[in-house]
Amino acid sequence: MNEAFQAQEIAALPPRPAPNAPQILSSETKSLTAFRTISEVAEGLALPQHVLRFWESKFEQIKPLKRGGGRRYYRPDDVKVLHEIKELLYNQGFTIRGVQKLLRDKGAASVARSMVAPPQLPISIPAAQPTAQIVKSSQPQGLSPDKRREIEGLLAELKSIRKVLQQTGI
Repeated sequence: MNEAFQAQEIAALPPRPAPNAPQILSSETKSLTAFRTISEVAEGLALPQHVLRFWESKFEQIKPLKRGGGRRYYRPDDVKVLHEIKELLYNQGFTIRGVQKLLRDKGAASVARSMVAPPQLPISIPAAQPTAQIVKSSQPQGLSPDKRREIEGLLAELKSIRKVLQQTGI
């Protein structure tokens, strides 16, 4: 009975690495200044590796160190820039061209140090008088007052979005 218990314990243990196998450190145990492999960066950003390779072709600021066999090693600054690119593309709605322009204008280091805050738009914007006049003049017959107010609000919101985009230069 004791031998059966020991066999179960041994079977539950993770397999031992081969004596000459290199020790693989997870990115959590690495120093903050350590270089990261493409798989570690991809895992940390929750992105496929091919996306990182594609971004290398689109953003000249990302230049991982390449060693024998084409292995990529990302510097900590590269990882920060990649994180900011992901934030801008996926969460803030920038296009690749918009992020390229932002990186060109402000530089990769400044973008990595401070993220661009998303424009804060009010949810409900009171319609300005000229907007109301435009909607009234183009109002189809039979439009309810509630629908008219909704359209006026949407038009005002679109105008404020256009103003924010003009201010940011996009």
